[in-house]
Amino acid sequence: MALSIEEMRALAFGLRKEGLNSQQIADELSLSQDTISWLLTEGSAGERPTDVRIGWRSIGVRPERIAAIGTIMADIADEELGASDIDTIVGISINGISFAHEVARCLGSEYTIYRNVEGDDGHGVLSNKYGQVSGKKVVIIDDVLSSGTTLGKTIESIRAAGGEVGLAIVLINKTTRNEVDGVPLRAIIRAVAV
Repeated sequence: MALSIEEMRALAFGLRKEGLNSQQIADELSLSQDTISWLLTEGSAGERPTDVRIGWRSIGVRPERIAAIGTIMADIADEELGASDIDTIVGISINGISFAHEVARCLGSEYTIYRNVEGDDGHGVLSNKYGQVSGKKVVIIDDVLSSGTTLGKTIESIRAAGGEVGLAIVLINKTTRNEVDGVPLRAIIRAVAV
């Protein structure tokens, strides 16, 4: 269902009241962080950003649908890098985690997450609770690429930890980009405003 600007603003303020930060709100509403900032300042932050709101709830409500998308992502990773050359799958929290889990299962690789934390846009940390990235060939998985900020920070964190990022895969790419910080980017769907 299409939401008006006022409805999206109300949702953003409601999520802020629940304690979510701008990045978490952007994840929850599948909007760019620029759009969330604009919504939360009630439009006083300048001209409305160009954005495309992505609703993929029909996929997210059923584990078998998440698994089907994860299988497609795993096939793309195999096509691009070869499954035997992929050591670790990194899922960007929160929405990339379930896809990444399935990709890792399909490829028989390790799995870890990049967790968003308070701070600059896209700022986060790699979890040490799961698989490792040091000395590993890594594929990053996320749901939606809006600006590439979070993906760029994820790449930076993996490289700082000694990992080699071979590929990033997203469900939907809302840009015309085919790479981020020198890492090839593949999407199942590209949704660009024209």
